Formats: sequence, C-alpha cells, structure tokens
Amino acid sequence: MTESDGKYIFGVVKVGDKGQIVIPRDARKIYDIKPGDALMVLGDQKGMALIKTEIFQSVINQAMEGLSK
Repeated sequence: MTESDGKYIFGVVKVGDKGQIVIPRDARKIYDIKPGDALMVLGDQKGMALIKTEIFQSVINQAMEGLSK
C-alpha cells in the first residue's frame, strides 16, 4: 500500500469468473469495510468507485437539508 496525502494505491485485483473482486485487506481496514456492508458502485467514462451506502446516504441527506433552508 502506498499513501500520499490521504490517497492510496492498494495494488491490483482481478475479476473472477462471476464478476467478483476481492477488496484488499488494507483498504477494508482503512475504510472500515466489513462482511455484509453494502457498497454503491459509481462510475463515469474514466472509471468507477466504491462507496459505503451509509456514507452516500449521509451526503444526500446533507444536500437535501441545504435545499430546504
């Protein structure tokens, strides 16, 4: 794992026959990802990202609160 200013490179993962990947242990530890956690897959033409659904929901709730003010 390489870290620079809070940005990480965890290495390379391979996609299995069923489309599954293994999230590296260091990444699971840093982002507190545990078995059973739900992750949202976001993407654009350049790539994709994973985010815990609870964090995504928190951001949406904050945005909605800002709209109602």
